[in-house]
Amino acid sequence: MLRSHPTAMPTPDNWTLEDRAIPDAVDGELLVKTMWLSVDPYMRGRISPAKNYAAGIPLGGLMKGGGIGEVIASNSPDFKPGDVVISDYFGWQPFSTIPAGSAKIVDTVSAPAQAALSYLGMPGLTAYFSLLKTGAPKEGETVLISAASGAVGQIAGQIARIRGLDPVAIAGTDTKVAWCKELGYRAGINHRTSTDLVGDVAAACPNGVDVFLDNTAGPLHDAAMLNLNTFGRVVIVGTIALADKFDKPDIGMRHLRQTLITRARIQGFLLDDFEEDYTNAAADLLSWHQQGLLKTREDIAEGIEAVPGAFVRMLKGENFGKQLVKL
Repeated sequence: MLRSHPTAMPTPDNWTLEDRAIPDAVDGELLVKTMWLSVDPYMRGRISPAKNYAAGIPLGGLMKGGGIGEVIASNSPDFKPGDVVISDYFGWQPFSTIPAGSAKIVDTVSAPAQAALSYLGMPGLTAYFSLLKTGAPKEGETVLISAASGAVGQIAGQIARIRGLDPVAIAGTDTKVAWCKELGYRAGINHRTSTDLVGDVAAACPNGVDVFLDNTAGPLHDAAMLNLNTFGRVVIVGTIALADKFDKPDIGMRHLRQTLITRARIQGFLLDDFEEDYTNAAADLLSWHQQGLLKTREDIAEGIEAVPGAFVRMLKGENFGKQLVKL
């Protein structure tokens, strides 16, 4: 349960663990036993009282997000006990009631169940659409991706490679940069050890940056903007670098002159805008994975008590790959 709204970087103390009875599913609901929970950057906005694109969690409210579980009881003709389903309405708890209309059957034959929370789910679809649709790259263009070893970044870089683009990674450790290169990134930058981000981006992208997938905001955004090519595209996917100052003004360089000169396009990205194309995108992602063209890494915590800590370490960039919690 959310105990307090964080004013800086969240800590596990912002939540409290309470013992409650297993809820009963009412008409149109499913009672599910949680198998996997996903913790993701967008949840930082849900624990802030500031206005956001979706309603926040009130104090004392149950945290909810993406999860996978087994149906224990069904009050819907579309599901039966034993079905494994995914929904965005899983509470941070061992048993949840979820709207049947939000649930989908998980294919556990083609891929492990948790893949539906990773490369076949929100992170994979975000990588697919943010790059190919919003970024609209042309073959051979240079694509710079921040948080490149994370849930979205590790997929986006491989899609770029598959589609004949030139992917360049920004990540937070040398080990993460090495992983990105193993995935097919041509070059990588450790932003935590860099003393000149603008210069390092220029060196890694000698032909400039055509598309920047911005998963972080902050100084990495500034470095990309100062290396952006004419008619470059910047896709704002996430702002995790602002997690410790979420309710404060985003103060930094202003790029209006740079944007004017380059005639750049800067566009925000929300996955829901592409819902009608999810099926085709998921088919591409599964096919690439089955062909060995797409690899992923998972960072797995275990137990309901571990969920707040897993969320916080993800915000701090301490995870390596898609952060999941197994129950």
